[in-house]
Amino acid sequence: MIHKHAFEALDMTLNDVMNGDSGNTSEALFEDKVVVFGGDFRQILPVVTNDTRSECVNVCINSSYIWSKCKVLKLTKNIKHTVGCRSTDVENIREFADWLLDIGQGNVGGPNDGQSVIDIPDDLLILNSVDPMGDLISFVYPNILDRFNELTYFQDRALLAPLNEVV
Repeated sequence: MIHKHAFEALDMTLNDVMNGDSGNTSEALFEDKVVVFGGDFRQILPVVTNDTRSECVNVCINSSYIWSKCKVLKLTKNIKHTVGCRSTDVENIREFADWLLDIGQGNVGGPNDGQSVIDIPDDLLILNSVDPMGDLISFVYPNILDRFNELTYFQDRALLAPLNEVV
């Protein structure tokens, strides 16, 4: 979620530090130091106050001169939630992960011009509820009134918002 200018400033600073008073500039990115970026652009776009979609995309590192010199590696197997699970659970987790990736790639919900209608599987819906929002909060934050002072309580749980303006 870091603005591209921060990475560009790091590149220029390393260039200045490594070349000293010689006045020479190097074409090497980060002066040939290994820098590892991690993340998923579908999940961690920079937040710019009152930004438009194009402004948000424009401040990402992949809109910087740095990006063309980066080598992109992709993880192909998500084992975080599958360790110690039964094989039937692993298959369900894989299907859910694939569904989320399809949403992120824009492959679900038909033509997408920034907004799209996506059918959510029934097993993910809160059905037959008088207070669905309250039920969702109770599911994600069980016993919140008793545990909100615990330092670790919120580390493993979160409700996500689809738009920056909601945040």
